[in-house]
Amino acid sequence: MRVMVTGANGFVGRELVRRLLEAGELRGQPIEALLLLDRELDGQPDDRRLRRHFGSVTDPALLRRALADGIDVVFHLVSIPGGAAEAQYELGYQVNLQASLELLQQLRSRERPPVLVYASSVAVYGCELSARMDEGQAPNPQLSYAAHKLMVETALNDLARRGEVDGRALRLPGIVARPREPNGLRSAFMSDLLHAYAAGDAYTCPVSPQATAWWMSARCCVDNLLHAAELREPGAERVWQLPVLQLSIAQVLDALAAAYGEARREHIAFAPDAALEALFGRYPPLRTPQARALGFRHDGSAAALLRNALDLSPRRSRAAARKGVSA
Repeated sequence: MRVMVTGANGFVGRELVRRLLEAGELRGQPIEALLLLDRELDGQPDDRRLRRHFGSVTDPALLRRALADGIDVVFHLVSIPGGAAEAQYELGYQVNLQASLELLQQLRSRERPPVLVYASSVAVYGCELSARMDEGQAPNPQLSYAAHKLMVETALNDLARRGEVDGRALRLPGIVARPREPNGLRSAFMSDLLHAYAAGDAYTCPVSPQATAWWMSARCCVDNLLHAAELREPGAERVWQLPVLQLSIAQVLDALAAAYGEARREHIAFAPDAALEALFGRYPPLRTPQARALGFRHDGSAAALLRNALDLSPRRSRAAARKGVSA
Protein backbone atom coordinates (compact mmCIF):
# COMPACT_ATOMS: atom_id res chain seq x y z
CA MET A 1 0.00 0.00 0.00
CA ARG A 2 1.41 3.36 -1.11
CA VAL A 3 -0.23 6.43 0.46
CA MET A 4 0.39 10.12 -0.21
CA VAL A 5 -0.47 13.13 1.96
CA THR A 6 -0.33 16.60 0.41
CA GLY A 7 0.06 19.39 2.95
CA ALA A 8 1.72 16.82 5.21
CA ASN A 9 3.37 19.49 7.35
CA GLY A 10 0.11 21.28 8.13
CA PHE A 11 -1.94 21.10 11.31
CA VAL A 12 -4.19 18.25 10.19
CA GLY A 13 -1.50 16.71 7.97
CA ARG A 14 0.88 16.09 10.87
CA GLU A 15 -1.83 14.34 12.90
CA LEU A 16 -2.82 12.25 9.87
CA VAL A 17 0.79 11.17 9.22
CA ARG A 18 1.22 10.24 12.87
CA ARG A 19 -1.94 8.14 12.84
CA LEU A 20 -1.09 6.38 9.57
CA LEU A 21 2.35 5.42 10.87
CA GLU A 22 0.86 4.27 14.16
CA ALA A 23 -1.80 2.13 12.45
CA GLY A 24 0.67 0.74 9.93
CA GLU A 25 -2.09 -0.24 7.53
CA LEU A 26 -4.93 1.16 5.47
CA ARG A 27 -7.79 -0.60 3.69
CA GLY A 28 -6.59 -3.89 5.13
CA GLN A 29 -3.09 -3.66 3.67
CA PRO A 30 0.23 -2.74 5.31
CA ILE A 31 1.54 0.72 4.42
CA GLU A 32 4.82 0.14 2.60
CA ALA A 33 5.44 3.76 1.65
CA LEU A 34 3.96 6.99 2.99
CA LEU A 35 4.69 9.87 0.63
CA LEU A 36 4.78 13.32 2.22
CA LEU A 37 4.46 16.39 0.00
CA ASP A 38 4.95 19.92 1.31
CA ARG A 39 7.30 22.90 1.07
CA GLU A 40 8.78 22.02 4.47
CA LEU A 41 8.71 18.72 6.33
CA ASP A 42 10.55 19.62 9.52
CA GLY A 43 9.81 17.58 12.60
CA GLN A 44 8.43 14.54 10.82
CA PRO A 45 9.47 11.25 12.43
CA ASP A 46 12.43 9.21 11.30
CA ASP A 47 10.64 6.26 9.74
CA ARG A 48 11.81 4.07 6.88
CA ARG A 49 8.33 4.13 5.35
CA LEU A 50 8.41 7.87 4.78
CA ARG A 51 9.22 9.32 1.35
CA ARG A 52 9.69 13.10 1.53
CA HIS A 53 8.88 15.25 -1.51
CA PHE A 54 9.81 18.89 -0.94
CA GLY A 55 8.18 21.62 -3.03
CA SER A 56 4.94 23.20 -4.11
CA VAL A 57 1.87 21.19 -5.04
CA THR A 58 1.55 23.62 -7.98
CA ASP A 59 4.55 21.92 -9.64
CA PRO A 60 3.22 19.22 -12.02
CA ALA A 61 6.69 17.66 -12.30
CA LEU A 62 6.85 17.23 -8.52
CA LEU A 63 3.49 15.45 -8.57
CA ARG A 64 4.66 13.17 -11.40
CA ARG A 65 7.82 12.25 -9.48
CA ALA A 66 5.87 11.54 -6.31
CA LEU A 67 3.38 9.34 -8.16
CA ALA A 68 5.90 7.66 -10.47
CA ASP A 69 6.13 4.37 -8.55
CA GLY A 70 2.37 4.01 -8.17
CA ILE A 71 -0.19 5.15 -5.63
CA ASP A 72 -3.15 3.58 -3.88
CA VAL A 73 -4.57 6.33 -1.63
CA VAL A 74 -4.09 10.11 -1.65
CA PHE A 75 -5.16 12.48 1.13
CA HIS A 76 -5.29 15.92 -0.51
CA LEU A 77 -5.14 18.43 2.35
CA VAL A 78 -2.99 21.29 1.08
CA SER A 79 -4.70 24.65 0.53
CA ILE A 80 -4.33 28.39 0.93
CA PRO A 81 -6.83 29.34 3.69
CA GLY A 82 -9.83 31.54 3.03
CA GLY A 83 -8.55 34.90 4.23
CA ALA A 84 -5.16 34.49 2.56
CA ALA A 85 -6.74 33.19 -0.65
CA GLU A 86 -9.05 36.21 -0.77
CA ALA A 87 -6.16 38.64 -0.28
CA GLN A 88 -3.89 36.82 -2.76
CA TYR A 89 -6.24 35.61 -5.46
CA GLU A 90 -3.58 34.35 -7.85
CA LEU A 91 -1.92 32.21 -5.18
CA GLY A 92 -5.24 30.77 -4.06
CA TYR A 93 -6.21 30.06 -7.67
CA GLN A 94 -2.95 28.21 -8.33
CA VAL A 95 -2.93 26.13 -5.14
CA ASN A 96 -6.59 25.56 -4.35
CA LEU A 97 -7.89 25.09 -7.89
CA GLN A 98 -5.24 24.52 -10.55
CA ALA A 99 -3.04 22.20 -8.48
CA SER A 100 -6.05 20.16 -7.36
CA LEU A 101 -7.25 19.74 -10.93
CA GLU A 102 -3.73 18.77 -12.03
CA LEU A 103 -3.59 16.15 -9.29
CA LEU A 104 -6.93 14.73 -10.43
CA GLN A 105 -5.70 14.65 -14.02
CA GLN A 106 -2.55 12.76 -13.07
CA LEU A 107 -4.48 10.30 -10.93
CA ARG A 108 -7.00 9.48 -13.65
CA SER A 109 -4.25 8.10 -15.88
CA ARG A 110 -3.54 5.25 -13.45
CA GLU A 111 -4.27 1.66 -14.46
CA ARG A 112 -6.36 1.15 -11.29
CA PRO A 113 -8.39 4.11 -9.97
CA PRO A 114 -6.72 5.33 -6.74
CA VAL A 115 -8.69 6.50 -3.73
CA LEU A 116 -8.56 10.28 -3.28
CA VAL A 117 -9.80 11.82 -0.02
CA TYR A 118 -10.22 15.56 -0.52
CA ALA A 119 -10.46 18.11 2.28
CA SER A 120 -13.23 20.46 1.18
CA SER A 121 -14.91 23.03 3.43
CA VAL A 122 -18.22 24.22 4.86
CA ALA A 123 -17.24 27.57 3.32
CA VAL A 124 -18.99 26.38 0.13
CA TYR A 125 -22.34 27.29 1.75
CA GLY A 126 -21.51 30.99 2.13
CA CYS A 127 -22.97 33.03 4.98
CA GLU A 128 -26.64 33.17 3.97
CA LEU A 129 -27.65 29.97 5.72
CA SER A 130 -31.06 28.50 6.49
CA ALA A 131 -32.24 28.62 10.09
CA ARG A 132 -31.88 24.84 10.16
CA MET A 133 -29.71 22.99 7.67
CA ASP A 134 -29.24 19.50 6.33
CA GLU A 135 -27.15 17.85 3.64
CA GLY A 136 -29.40 19.18 0.90
CA GLN A 137 -28.35 22.79 1.47
CA ALA A 138 -27.34 24.34 -1.85
CA PRO A 139 -23.78 25.72 -2.02
CA ASN A 140 -23.49 29.49 -2.32
CA PRO A 141 -19.77 30.33 -2.07
CA GLN A 142 -18.97 33.94 -1.20
CA LEU A 143 -15.19 33.64 -1.02
CA SER A 144 -12.79 32.64 -3.79
CA TYR A 145 -11.50 29.88 -1.52
CA ALA A 146 -15.01 28.44 -1.27
CA ALA A 147 -15.66 28.76 -5.01
CA HIS A 148 -12.47 26.84 -5.77
CA LYS A 149 -13.37 24.12 -3.25
CA LEU A 150 -16.75 23.68 -4.94
CA MET A 151 -15.14 23.48 -8.39
CA VAL A 152 -12.82 20.70 -7.23
CA GLU A 153 -15.75 18.84 -5.66
CA THR A 154 -17.51 18.95 -9.03
CA ALA A 155 -14.47 17.62 -10.88
CA LEU A 156 -13.97 14.89 -8.29
CA ASN A 157 -17.61 13.79 -8.55
CA ASP A 158 -17.34 13.67 -12.33
CA LEU A 159 -14.21 11.49 -12.34
CA ALA A 160 -15.79 9.19 -9.73
CA ARG A 161 -18.83 8.86 -12.03
CA ARG A 162 -16.49 7.95 -14.89
CA GLY A 163 -14.72 5.36 -12.74
CA GLU A 164 -11.35 7.06 -13.20
CA VAL A 165 -10.67 8.28 -9.65
CA ASP A 166 -12.27 6.82 -6.53
CA GLY A 167 -12.86 10.27 -5.05
CA ARG A 168 -14.34 11.15 -1.65
CA ALA A 169 -14.71 14.80 -0.53
CA LEU A 170 -15.39 15.87 3.06
CA ARG A 171 -16.72 19.33 3.89
CA LEU A 172 -14.76 20.20 7.02
CA PRO A 173 -15.89 22.67 9.70
CA GLY A 174 -13.57 24.74 11.91
CA ILE A 175 -10.80 22.39 13.09
CA VAL A 176 -9.29 23.10 16.51
CA ALA A 177 -7.03 23.82 18.21
CA ARG A 178 -4.56 25.10 15.63
CA PRO A 179 -1.23 26.52 16.83
CA ARG A 180 -1.25 30.16 17.94
CA GLU A 181 0.49 31.58 14.90
CA PRO A 182 -0.54 33.51 11.76
CA ASN A 183 -2.21 31.07 9.37
CA GLY A 184 -4.46 33.12 7.07
CA LEU A 185 -7.61 31.63 8.60
CA ARG A 186 -10.29 34.17 9.45
CA SER A 187 -11.78 31.58 11.79
CA ALA A 188 -8.52 31.36 13.78
CA PHE A 189 -10.31 32.88 16.80
CA MET A 190 -11.88 29.46 17.43
CA SER A 191 -8.48 27.95 18.22
CA ASP A 192 -7.02 31.08 19.79
CA LEU A 193 -9.82 31.20 22.36
CA LEU A 194 -9.15 27.61 23.46
CA HIS A 195 -5.39 28.13 23.78
CA ALA A 196 -5.76 31.44 25.64
CA TYR A 197 -8.20 30.03 28.20
CA ALA A 198 -6.11 26.88 28.70
CA ALA A 199 -3.01 29.01 29.32
CA GLY A 200 -4.80 31.58 31.49
CA ASP A 201 -3.90 34.36 29.04
CA ALA A 202 -5.88 37.51 28.35
CA TYR A 203 -7.78 37.28 25.06
CA THR A 204 -10.16 39.58 23.22
CA CYS A 205 -12.60 37.50 21.19
CA PRO A 206 -13.61 39.08 17.84
CA VAL A 207 -17.13 37.59 17.94
CA SER A 208 -19.82 37.80 20.62
CA PRO A 209 -20.66 35.13 23.20
CA GLN A 210 -23.84 34.44 21.24
CA ALA A 211 -21.93 33.66 18.03
CA THR A 212 -22.38 30.06 16.90
CA ALA A 213 -19.91 28.00 14.88
CA TRP A 214 -19.37 24.42 13.74
CA TRP A 215 -16.53 22.76 15.63
CA MET A 216 -14.38 19.64 15.29
CA SER A 217 -11.07 18.58 16.83
CA ALA A 218 -8.11 17.58 14.66
CA ARG A 219 -8.28 14.11 16.20
CA CYS A 220 -11.91 13.67 15.14
CA CYS A 221 -11.15 15.19 11.72
CA VAL A 222 -8.45 12.57 11.11
CA ASP A 223 -10.84 9.84 12.25
CA ASN A 224 -13.22 10.97 9.51
CA LEU A 225 -10.51 11.26 6.85
CA LEU A 226 -9.35 7.72 7.57
CA HIS A 227 -12.92 6.45 7.60
CA ALA A 228 -13.52 8.04 4.20
CA ALA A 229 -10.51 6.19 2.80
CA GLU A 230 -11.67 2.90 4.30
CA LEU A 231 -15.22 2.97 2.89
CA ARG A 232 -15.69 0.06 0.48
CA GLU A 233 -19.02 1.07 -1.04
CA PRO A 234 -19.35 4.85 -0.72
CA GLY A 235 -22.20 5.10 -3.23
CA ALA A 236 -22.79 7.45 -6.13
CA GLU A 237 -22.59 10.71 -4.15
CA ARG A 238 -18.96 11.43 -3.29
CA VAL A 239 -19.23 14.77 -1.46
CA TRP A 240 -20.26 14.52 2.18
CA GLN A 241 -21.06 17.08 4.81
CA LEU A 242 -19.55 15.80 8.05
CA PRO A 243 -21.53 15.80 11.29
CA VAL A 244 -20.50 18.82 13.37
CA LEU A 245 -20.87 20.21 16.87
CA GLN A 246 -22.85 23.44 16.66
CA LEU A 247 -21.76 25.45 19.70
CA SER A 248 -21.93 29.07 20.74
CA ILE A 249 -18.88 30.85 22.13
CA ALA A 250 -20.73 30.96 25.47
CA GLN A 251 -21.13 27.16 25.45
CA VAL A 252 -17.44 26.70 24.65
CA LEU A 253 -16.52 29.06 27.48
CA ASP A 254 -18.70 27.07 29.89
CA ALA A 255 -16.87 23.88 28.87
CA LEU A 256 -13.50 25.64 29.27
CA ALA A 257 -14.52 26.88 32.72
CA ALA A 258 -15.49 23.33 33.71
CA ALA A 259 -12.10 22.07 32.53
CA TYR A 260 -9.79 24.86 33.69
CA GLY A 261 -11.69 26.80 36.32
CA GLU A 262 -14.14 29.68 36.38
CA ALA A 263 -11.51 32.24 37.40
CA ARG A 264 -9.90 32.29 33.97
CA ARG A 265 -13.14 33.54 32.41
CA GLU A 266 -12.20 36.99 33.74
CA HIS A 267 -9.34 37.13 31.22
CA ILE A 268 -11.70 36.86 28.23
CA ALA A 269 -13.07 40.08 26.72
CA PHE A 270 -15.16 40.70 23.62
CA ALA A 271 -14.86 43.16 20.72
CA PRO A 272 -17.22 41.75 18.09
CA ASP A 273 -16.41 42.37 14.44
CA ALA A 274 -19.79 42.43 12.68
CA ALA A 275 -18.40 41.31 9.32
CA LEU A 276 -16.42 38.45 10.85
CA GLU A 277 -19.39 37.31 12.92
CA ALA A 278 -21.62 37.36 9.84
CA LEU A 279 -19.22 34.94 8.14
CA PHE A 280 -18.21 32.70 11.05
CA GLY A 281 -20.61 33.28 13.92
CA ARG A 282 -24.08 32.46 12.62
CA TYR A 283 -23.92 28.77 11.87
CA PRO A 284 -27.30 27.06 12.50
CA PRO A 285 -28.03 23.50 13.65
CA LEU A 286 -27.03 21.00 10.96
CA ARG A 287 -28.57 17.57 10.35
CA THR A 288 -26.38 15.00 8.58
CA PRO A 289 -28.26 11.67 8.53
CA GLN A 290 -26.59 10.45 5.33
CA ALA A 291 -23.09 11.02 6.64
CA ARG A 292 -23.98 9.47 9.98
CA ALA A 293 -25.38 6.41 8.23
CA LEU A 294 -22.02 6.01 6.48
CA GLY A 295 -20.22 6.11 9.84
CA PHE A 296 -18.93 9.69 9.99
CA ARG A 297 -19.16 11.47 13.35
CA HIS A 298 -18.41 14.57 15.41
CA ASP A 299 -16.60 14.83 18.77
CA GLY A 300 -19.77 14.13 20.74
CA SER A 301 -19.89 17.04 23.22
CA ALA A 302 -18.19 20.32 24.08
CA ALA A 303 -16.25 18.59 26.86
CA ALA A 304 -15.06 15.84 24.49
CA LEU A 305 -14.13 18.47 21.91
CA LEU A 306 -11.82 20.13 24.43
CA ARG A 307 -10.31 16.82 25.53
CA ASN A 308 -9.56 15.92 21.92
CA ALA A 309 -8.43 19.39 20.84
CA LEU A 310 -6.23 20.16 23.85
CA ASP A 311 -5.17 16.60 24.78
CA LEU A 312 -6.90 17.03 28.10
CA SER A 313 -7.75 13.77 29.88
CA PRO A 314 -10.81 13.78 32.21
CA ARG A 315 -8.51 13.46 35.25
CA ARG A 316 -6.31 16.36 34.14
CA SER A 317 -9.45 18.35 33.35
CA ARG A 318 -10.76 18.03 36.89
CA ALA A 319 -7.36 18.88 38.38
CA ALA A 320 -7.02 21.94 36.16
CA ALA A 321 -10.50 23.12 37.08
CA ARG A 322 -9.75 22.86 40.82
CA LYS A 323 -6.50 24.76 40.34
CA GLY A 324 -8.28 27.43 38.30
CA VAL A 325 -10.99 27.95 40.92
CA SER A 326 -8.47 28.46 43.70
CA ALA A 327 -6.21 30.74 41.67
